[in-house]
This record gives sequence, structure tokens and C-alpha cells, in this order.
Amino acid sequence: MRGSLRSQTGTKTVLIGKDTRISGYMLESALEAGLSAAGVNAALLGPMPTPAVVYLTCTFRAEAGIVISASHNPYYDNGIKFFSHNGTKLPDEVELAIEAMLDQSMDCVSSHLLGKARRITDAAGRYIEFCKSTFPSHLNLQGLRIVLDCAHGATYHIAPAVFEELGAEVIKIGVSPDGLNINEKVGSTAPDALIAAVKQYRADLGIAFDGDGDRLAMVDHIGSLVDGDEILFMLAQDAKQRGTLGGGVVGTLMTNMALELALAEQSIPFVRAKVGDRYVMEQLLLHGWKLGGENSGHIISLDHNSTGDGITAALQVLRAMVGQGVKLQQLRAGLTLFPQALVNVRFAAGSNPLENSEVKDRVARAEVALAGNGRVLLRKSGTEPLVRVMVEGPEAPLVNELAEHIAEAI
Repeated sequence: MRGSLRSQTGTKTVLIGKDTRISGYMLESALEAGLSAAGVNAALLGPMPTPAVVYLTCTFRAEAGIVISASHNPYYDNGIKFFSHNGTKLPDEVELAIEAMLDQSMDCVSSHLLGKARRITDAAGRYIEFCKSTFPSHLNLQGLRIVLDCAHGATYHIAPAVFEELGAEVIKIGVSPDGLNINEKVGSTAPDALIAAVKQYRADLGIAFDGDGDRLAMVDHIGSLVDGDEILFMLAQDAKQRGTLGGGVVGTLMTNMALELALAEQSIPFVRAKVGDRYVMEQLLLHGWKLGGENSGHIISLDHNSTGDGITAALQVLRAMVGQGVKLQQLRAGLTLFPQALVNVRFAAGSNPLENSEVKDRVARAEVALAGNGRVLLRKSGTEPLVRVMVEGPEAPLVNELAEHIAEAI
């Protein structure tokens, strides 16, 4: 473990942040003890969004950053994410090597070499100022009423301050974490609460984050949901108008085909990566581009951070709104998403339905029926015996029928 974390240039300090789930206390203490035993100093950030940990890892010139979070999952799940000293996720092979070390016997450096621990008391303030710095100084949010849903998660004490200090009237929901309520009927994966609040308070828009703050969803003033594909479209279109796009846009295999077509109409290049933000990042670096993301609302803008950042992504949408003097509904008007049918199908362990001849035949027939104006995607889950069937096209009844037909064969 010591060799995996240490580099020749680092400070032998690792930053640890977490979301608000109750098991974070236990895991934070365990990580602090393990780092100390390995002779590495720990800097504890407390509840902090994932992109904040990434930003602070870079500004502290730390060896690495660790986030204790299960993102949009319920409170009883938890996990650990590692980030390198330059703010990128560790390569798969390094993470696998760390996991393999868990089976090895534990050791400890000599007492005089033990790592120290300290708490960074101004971490929230540092990140709030960073977020505000990504919004142009000649613009402000005065006159906008915004509902913020922080999912009872890591943004609960960050996001309201950012938007209020930029001049918005902020109505807050999902800002009372108790360790057990993270993502419970709130947040970007449960937008009904945000939609209801936008309508109730007659807000100009609503913004919801997930539990660790690296994703967002938005709602316009009439209560219509805006997903990650639409956010990518708005950001790409605005950046092109301002001459700052710097290339094209990276989506994933799940990105709606309508986004690809809409970008093509504006001569904006587009490529697809495998599902997952690390693969979006790989394609961004490969092409030398800056903007990419997933329809889940995980938006990466390398102008601002090296990972998905819900707060700064929302600020860039607001920049476009304020700069152009339009509502969110008008900003998204140039993109009409194709209907998508998503079906999860369980299969018997040990089998591979993707190689089944009947499944292949039904996929081929579905592609013929779509006549080049839609897509079929079958993807096996990496954690359970599930095949995710996705069919998209311009007509919802046909899309649903084709998806069910394929799922039946699986």
C-alpha cells in the first residue's frame, strides 16, 4: 500500500473527504489509521463533494485524494474512490493492485515514522470560493429564484452558499442530513421533489445534485426535467458561440442519438466513450477536448475541474442563461431527445445471452425497423447478472415494442 500511494514528488499527505452517510465516520477512521501506519499523513476534510476533494487534492499538492461515498446509492451502501495527485481517477490496474493488497498481512512503519492526521477546517470555504470563481465576475444571479436540492448529501453546506453569494434567491431542500436520509426521495435521481418545489415556489429553475455532488439534474420554470444530454448540448452551444469550445464533445454509449445529430447540425464533433466518467475523461484527453459527460448528469468541463462537478456545471448553464438573457426552457429548445426504452433483464449465471442466436436475430430485426434513425444497445452489468437493453428512436411506441421484444428473447 505504501508503494502504491507514494510518488517521488508528493507531500506524503492524503486528503480524505466523505459524503453524509453514517458509515463514513467508521471508514474515515479506518483510512486515517491505515495511512498513519503506512507513514502517510492524513488531512481530513469532513463532508465534502467529490469534485471538492479533487480540487483540494491539487491545491494542497497532496499525494492523493480519497472520497468515501456511494454517490447516488442509499445510505446503507458505501465505497471508496481514489484520485491521483493531479486530480484524475486511478487507472484500473492500480485500483486492482490496491484491492489485491487487502489480502496481504498488515504491517506498520516504526513509531517515529508514523503519519500524522489533521483536520482542514476551512475546506468548505475554499471550495465555495473556487466554485464562484468559475462564474464570470461581470455577471451575477440577481433576480433569479432557484430551488436547490442537495440530496441530504455532501453539497448541503456548499451549494446554497455559492448561489446565494452570487446573488440568487435560494430555496433549499435536501439540506438536513442525518446519516440515513442521503438520496432518500430527493436529489438528481429522485427529481419529483425538485419539480414540485419549483412549481410551488414559482421558481425560475431548479437544480438537484446527487449524494456526492458530482452529478446534477435541472428543472425549468414549468417543471420539465433537464437531463445530462441536454445540459451538454446547452454548454456546447454556448461555448461555441463564445469561441471557447476548443474541439468537440464526448458522450457515452448511452448518450441520446438526438444530441449527436443536433451537434452535427452545428458542425460540433462528437464521439462516444464506454459508460463511466473515467472513459469520458480518456476520450477527452485523447482528442484534446474539454467538454464531455453522461446523460445521468455527470458533466466534465476541463476548463474548471478534472472530474464531474455538479455545482460548476450548473453555474455554466446559468452563465449561458444570464449571458444570453434567456430562460432555461429557451436555452434547451434546440434539442428534442429521442424516446428511449430501458429494460433490465436478469439471466442465468454462467450463460451469455449476448451470444444467443435468437437475441442477435431480434437485435438485427430491430435495427432494420429503426432504418438508421435510432439505436439498439445491449450492455451487461459489471456487478450482477443483468443485461441492460436500450432502444431509442423517434417514435415511442416502436421503441418500447422493440425493447420488450429483445428482452423477451434474453
